[in-house]
Amino acid sequence: MKLSELSPLMARRRDSGLSFTFGDFRADPALTPLRWPDDVLEQFLYDHGANTNFARDYGDIALEGITWRLDTLPTADFNDMPTGASEADCIDYFAENPVHWVKVRPAEVGHHWAERGTWMRPPVLIDRRLLAPSNSGLQVLEGRTRVGVLRGRLREGLLVASHHQAWVGRPRNAPA
Repeated sequence: MKLSELSPLMARRRDSGLSFTFGDFRADPALTPLRWPDDVLEQFLYDHGANTNFARDYGDIALEGITWRLDTLPTADFNDMPTGASEADCIDYFAENPVHWVKVRPAEVGHHWAERGTWMRPPVLIDRRLLAPSNSGLQVLEGRTRVGVLRGRLREGLLVASHHQAWVGRPRNAPA
């Protein structure tokens, strides 16, 4: 199943606006074969599945071929991690002013960064082999602002934890 095959569900979500909750979305039988964690399903498909740029970057991935795991990764892994081609520069853009991007979020986000040096909600990353078998490393699928804030905080000498949780999607049956 590819993102394009979920277009009727994405259209219902888009056309219903706020009345189509994540619970409504998650209950759709089209998503049952995925067996994804709710946090990934929400950040990846519910929040961005109908986004044209997102579909361009990730529309060819076989969704049922992804296995998700919540991993803890060292800060260094995020230093040069790319995102999709359609928004290739956005992580650097967010990194330019990390204090601003935290301030425009709810206050608890700022407190979490100040006290723990990390995000509250793990971003969603994919193994780049899902995009092309010859690729390697991880890519930011969702959480570009969070990763940009992390990079900017590092640059500005603000508190950054040594490790961070992230959802990592890898090809099913592939070694971690």
